[in-house]
Amino acid sequence: MIVSTTNSLEGYTVTAYLGIVSGETIIGANVFKDFFATITDIVGGRAGAYERVLREAKATAMAEMEMQARAFGANAIIGIDLDYETIREGMLMVTAAGTAVKVEKKS
Repeated sequence: MIVSTTNSLEGYTVTAYLGIVSGETIIGANVFKDFFATITDIVGGRAGAYERVLREAKATAMAEMEMQARAFGANAIIGIDLDYETIREGMLMVTAAGTAVKVEKKS
């Protein structure tokens, strides 16, 4: 599966637009991660625990979107948009959305 944030793929022709696909995941940060992230913020540095959770949430949302695209018969997703929203304190929603398409390599 080819995935791209662009609306076209260099070297490929879109032969069919199959529809919008999306994947969502909601993550909650536990108390210990919050505590250590606060300490990291005070002393400086990166909040590694949060970064790992965000990467995992993004991967889950992308995998869901790709699974939906495969069910449509797509071999690519274009125009992907990733969105991160706080839905309440300690809860974050990650959404990946794009257009499922069939593409062929240009000759």
